[in-house]
Amino acid sequence: MSLLTEGLANALQWQVLLVIIIGLLIGISIGSLPGLTSTMGVALILPVTFGMEAVSGILLLVGVYFGSVYGGSLTAILINTPGTPASAATALDGFALAKRGLANKALTVSTIASTIGGLLSVIVLILVAPQLANFALKFSAPESFALALFGLSIVSSISGKSMSKGLIAGLIGLLIATIGLDPIGGFPRFTFDSMDLMTGVNFIPVMIGLFAASEAFHSMENLFSSRQVAMKVEKIKLKWQEFKMLIGTMLRSSGIGTFIGMIPGAGADISAFVAYNEAKRFSKNKEEFGKGALEGVAAPEAANNSVTGGAMIPLLTLGIPGDAVTAVLLGALMVQGLQPGPMLFETNGPIVYTLFVGMLLANVFMLFIGLAGIRLFTKVLLIPKAVLIPMIIVLCVVGSYSLGNNYFDVVVMFVAGVIGYFLKKFEFPASPIILGLILGPMMESNFRRSLVMSEGDISIFFTRPITVVLLTIAIITLFTPIFKAVLQNKRNGKGELL
Repeated sequence: MSLLTEGLANALQWQVLLVIIIGLLIGISIGSLPGLTSTMGVALILPVTFGMEAVSGILLLVGVYFGSVYGGSLTAILINTPGTPASAATALDGFALAKRGLANKALTVSTIASTIGGLLSVIVLILVAPQLANFALKFSAPESFALALFGLSIVSSISGKSMSKGLIAGLIGLLIATIGLDPIGGFPRFTFDSMDLMTGVNFIPVMIGLFAASEAFHSMENLFSSRQVAMKVEKIKLKWQEFKMLIGTMLRSSGIGTFIGMIPGAGADISAFVAYNEAKRFSKNKEEFGKGALEGVAAPEAANNSVTGGAMIPLLTLGIPGDAVTAVLLGALMVQGLQPGPMLFETNGPIVYTLFVGMLLANVFMLFIGLAGIRLFTKVLLIPKAVLIPMIIVLCVVGSYSLGNNYFDVVVMFVAGVIGYFLKKFEFPASPIILGLILGPMMESNFRRSLVMSEGDISIFFTRPITVVLLTIAIITLFTPIFKAVLQNKRNGKGELL
């Protein structure tokens, strides 16, 4: 308790508070721009911290980290352009709400859910970090494969009207994920002797194309139409009754995000989709998902922001980064003379607890900044389409190119945009493709590693308790919606299975 009190006194200094707020503002700005990921944002600001005190430098990066994860939801909701991969799931219902004039309410839910998820994950970090980190160490290749398969199994729940189209889209994503070098043997696959394809197809340009560019192309059709209707912004605020109904979803999703965050290799994008699926499973209004359900915004936002605290657990207690961002933070800590691991709490207790308090304050400040900025954020919807569409295209190009200063990523983005345009025409969902692209490499590489570990014995997946549980949940998650669809069609007298 004395360390926590000392940490509180250190974190409440005005210089530290100012650094946190600056970090959040930078992070929100970076997160809202397509292609500029949390990892990129933290890496860009890292050199600035070299001449700063340890606490201020780390909390500046933490502010950028937290702010960028939240910032991705702003453009996902307003213009169907996820700023970060973690906010792709938010776009499913967030943009649908914005089209109904409820952008104000969607952004409010996003801000509150993000704050609750972030706060709860930091509280878990403070209370039970060592115990949770030890559990995360039990995750080896078989467990990581099962986790990836579980994440992929939710494709049946985010397929929209046609489950068969969703499954086809998911398979397309998995096929694209096989392009590049074999993860174990290093042999080129489907590269057609192109050096650009040797490293595979980066899912971020694909995501930008499928969501943002395709939306811009689709909007061009009605740009000069007399029937074009400007998107309205109703001043309808979130009701207390609606908030109470979302509390369970936010708490459950925060738990999911914290758990997935502490598993090395997993990330906010996976947790967002898993939480979205679980919210739909527990919801009484399943048919509203994809059409503008508040739970569909609250779940992924609570989950992807709770990953921030979860990923810090193995970093601080074991020195193992939970994701790409915490890998950068690992370097930042070491530059400041702090060696993450079990001895960190013994040798630098006051600094560690100052960081804990700073993380709590960062989430609180994010709430106030987010709620105060909603009126400003929604002004985006009032921009005429003739101005907004070129802006979106420019952001898509800049975001794709900035990943690796590579024009090939821009080409990938435009190709994905054209494909996304036709997917919309034929009512194929885009989200399963992104899910397949993200989880495909993780699933394949860990499956292959597992077989190497067991010398080809497939029973390794059925003799490890955590793996068995995750695989069982994956099967239930994949086939439950299919069985429900079959039963529903039989009741309606239809012969269609999917």
